[in-house]
Amino acid sequence: MREFIVNFVKDKSFTIMNAAEIKLDLFRRLDNLDNQRLEKVYTKIINLINTENPRKDVLSPEIKAALDEALEDSKKGRVYAHEEVMQKTKEKYPNLFK
Repeated sequence: MREFIVNFVKDKSFTIMNAAEIKLDLFRRLDNLDNQRLEKVYTKIINLINTENPRKDVLSPEIKAALDEALEDSKKGRVYAHEEVMQKTKEKYPNLFK
């Protein structure tokens, strides 16, 4: 488990919180919720905790295969400059650049 977690706040500044500070912050936020909202948040948190691997859907087999293919292309020099990609994109989809 990470020792510190960065907590981004609305003004784009951040604070570094240790585990005890995170728990206290969560408690305070939960304590301020009305009952209906608390039940919804509680359900989401419990579902997240009970999920064997909460991020397993982030890299589906299809995404992993696409990333592996892209990395292999990169290793073999099959790459394009950003400018070239942007030029072809603007030619193909001019309505996106109005």
